[in-house]
Amino acid sequence: MAAADPPASRAAGPPAGPTHQIAAGTRQLATHTHPLAGPTRPRATTHRSPCRDARLNPTSGDVVRIDAAVLCLLNRVRGSHHLRPLRLNNDLQGVAAGQTHDMVSGDYFGDNSLSGQTPMQRILATPYPAGAVHLAAAQNIGWATGPDATPTGIVDAWMSSPPHRAIILTASYRDVGVGVTPAAPSSLAHGLSGATYTLEFGLRVFSAKPARARRRH
Repeated sequence: MAAADPPASRAAGPPAGPTHQIAAGTRQLATHTHPLAGPTRPRATTHRSPCRDARLNPTSGDVVRIDAAVLCLLNRVRGSHHLRPLRLNNDLQGVAAGQTHDMVSGDYFGDNSLSGQTPMQRILATPYPAGAVHLAAAQNIGWATGPDATPTGIVDAWMSSPPHRAIILTASYRDVGVGVTPAAPSSLAHGLSGATYTLEFGLRVFSAKPARARRRH
């Protein structure tokens, strides 16, 4: 059963602005960048080794395991492209979990919250930017039903979509938050069981310490 297609995804090219949406089968994805930081390195995209719980269908009792499986898969992919692993960040985790819950409880699919907050606005409301002189962030969201709702299914879908893939393979991102709700927006899933995912990527740059003056002899 195909996911409901938003008008923007029927356009010949990506919609105006920083959001890109696609729909395929029982999966639907979207991205948001502010801004996309650093270059990507295109190489093979296969997962080198299995991650625990990567094919587990999310339930309310295993959300922590699903989060860990998604992080493992992301770092397997980045590792195969010779990129540094992402670190789980509690502040970004809270933003990701909040957006996922908001989409399911509000029965919608989009980057901004029901209250109209953008991904960056939600991140700025947390302690994450404290002390940073530069901040970059990006967001991937997706929902799926059936076997596509597993961590493997959603990460494979992101990696098959150029804008989502570009965010995952951005070399400069260091931190990530994973948010999973074991349900899809009801008006889109049409009664099928599934899951909704949000990834919040972050990069903070802190001011460098001034160099010590050399002593003259």
